[in-house]
Amino acid sequence: MPTPLQPVYIKLNADTTLRMITEQDAQPLFELIDQNRTHLRQWLPWLDTTRTVEDELAFIRNIQIQHREHRGFACAIWYKGQAAGTIGYHSIDWRNRKVEIGYWLGAQFQGKGLMTKACQAMVTYAFDQIKLNKVEIRCAVENTRSCAIPQRLGFTVEGIVRRGEWLYDHYVDLVLYGMLAHHWQKQVP
Repeated sequence: MPTPLQPVYIKLNADTTLRMITEQDAQPLFELIDQNRTHLRQWLPWLDTTRTVEDELAFIRNIQIQHREHRGFACAIWYKGQAAGTIGYHSIDWRNRKVEIGYWLGAQFQGKGLMTKACQAMVTYAFDQIKLNKVEIRCAVENTRSCAIPQRLGFTVEGIVRRGEWLYDHYVDLVLYGMLAHHWQKQVP
């Protein structure tokens, strides 16, 4: 039986918070996406379906349904009062007690450790709050910045998903990273 998913607000440090995405976030998130299209398009397949604030609002409403049905949620990453990116749980597999985390960050916010801290908080939440057994992260093999996050956090490379994602006009291979709850508890203070 799914664990009820409570609204999430996590203070990562004095400048950075994670807050569950709401409809009021559509405009700032869309503006961030729009400013970073070239940057994001290199690795994310959904840019062509997010052309307007209304498209972002539709996405947020789908995320809210997912939350109400206890299948997952997404958070905006706020840095010094600005939307910096998002991080979320793709559909939670309650039978196997596992989830995949997805994330993106605006180019101007990279290099500050924001996504590593956000990912660490979401992994801890998965294990401590909703009692999952496994967290997975998939990154394009050549996306070294994205791959560095699960590597920094001690995830295990479980394999390569060959041609695992269609990216506009070509397939990319994905690295599958995994973390088990009992391993996380041993390494996090």
